[in-house]
Amino acid sequence: MSAAMPVKAAILADLLDFTGDPGQSDRHSPAVRWRPAHWLLIDAVGRIAAVQPEPPGDDWLKLDHSGRLLLPGFIDTHVHSPQIDVIASWGTELLDWLNTYTFPAEARHADPVFAQAAADLFLDALLAHGSTAAVVFPTVHPTSADALFAAAQQRGMRVIAGKVLMDRHAPDNLRDDVAQARIDCTALIERWHGRGRLAYAVTPRFAATSSPEQLAMAGQLLADHPGLYLQTHVAENRAEVAWIAELFPEARSYLDVYARHGLLSERAVLAHGIWLDDTDRALLHDSGAQIAFCPSSNLFLGSGLFGWQQAAAAGVNVSLASDVGGGTSLSMLRTLADGYKVQALAGNRLTAWALLHAATRGAAQALRLGSEIGRLEPGLMADLCIWDRAVGAVAQRRDSLAHGLHERLFAWLTLGDERNLVEAWVGGVCRSRRPAAVARSDGLT
Repeated sequence: MSAAMPVKAAILADLLDFTGDPGQSDRHSPAVRWRPAHWLLIDAVGRIAAVQPEPPGDDWLKLDHSGRLLLPGFIDTHVHSPQIDVIASWGTELLDWLNTYTFPAEARHADPVFAQAAADLFLDALLAHGSTAAVVFPTVHPTSADALFAAAQQRGMRVIAGKVLMDRHAPDNLRDDVAQARIDCTALIERWHGRGRLAYAVTPRFAATSSPEQLAMAGQLLADHPGLYLQTHVAENRAEVAWIAELFPEARSYLDVYARHGLLSERAVLAHGIWLDDTDRALLHDSGAQIAFCPSSNLFLGSGLFGWQQAAAAGVNVSLASDVGGGTSLSMLRTLADGYKVQALAGNRLTAWALLHAATRGAAQALRLGSEIGRLEPGLMADLCIWDRAVGAVAQRRDSLAHGLHERLFAWLTLGDERNLVEAWVGGVCRSRRPAAVARSDGLT
């Protein structure tokens, strides 16, 4: 991939983003910012320069996507880069699924050549599905983390990742040890954290696969390197929760295991969080940690229904995540549509705004990146996606009959997928374009 540089570009489209939290049920929320037929200007360093109704001067490359949607790029807050190889695998719950499918696939990433090719494939696939930033699990191998960071750096992407920590209850070829893991993590932090748009996340896979000594080491890494993230799994599956209780009998709950080892903070991203109680939610609120809600994965693996209403009532940050390969698509549109279905089963009818906010501005704020991504605002990075409203006869018919903005956008969210994506831009550079999707231009090239 070439190291393309931004150019001064102006895109005409219908712009949608959020100025605040739209809540869960208000279809007419004032936090929705809808600017139809507006120009978004991108400066020569890849940031948004302005948003305006009138076209800019002749020194701007003008790209006419009128009638199309322009949104901030989606932020996938929990996804496994090596699990592209096991997506859509049949038949088991979480613990069996890991042993049957995931661990064998991850073992192949010890090979640096394989790991680099896989990282390139994964990030290009993310972009082709409309996600311009992600919080990613590679594998236990430092080569896997190196490959992912190098590929993200080449694409200018905001990626948060780190070598997975597993020193027990895993195959021999996927286990590390406390001392070597600390050495590996420290070297990766020095090499990648804060380089370009990259950030390091201390990454214990989940409490069962890290000894108390390794969890303590993870907490020490966070204490020694302010600004690091923490990513892990929590309370995904009932059998998993019961196993954690056996392994850590001194802990009040699964979440308390992480709290006891100094792993909870405002930069902690905890995937799933289905089987939590009120005390756990209070702890999440007090620490500032977020739950990455993974509806497609939760449905596919039969893990359970996340209580978003209860989390919101407790003031817990919630973002949306694909969790591929437990999830069945990298498309955040499909993920959001599944999120609606999961919440409907719980009697909670989310608006399109609630879902879209949690995958853009809400995710950025929960990651403490609200001054960089998640909105279409001057000064922020030009990470954005351009979408067709409807692809195919059924979606086009539904779009033509929709009344009002929310109904139209909800139909797009529900019926759309990666086929609707026209272009994905990262830092002012078009990094993914649908074949034959060409903007109307004023002739400047």
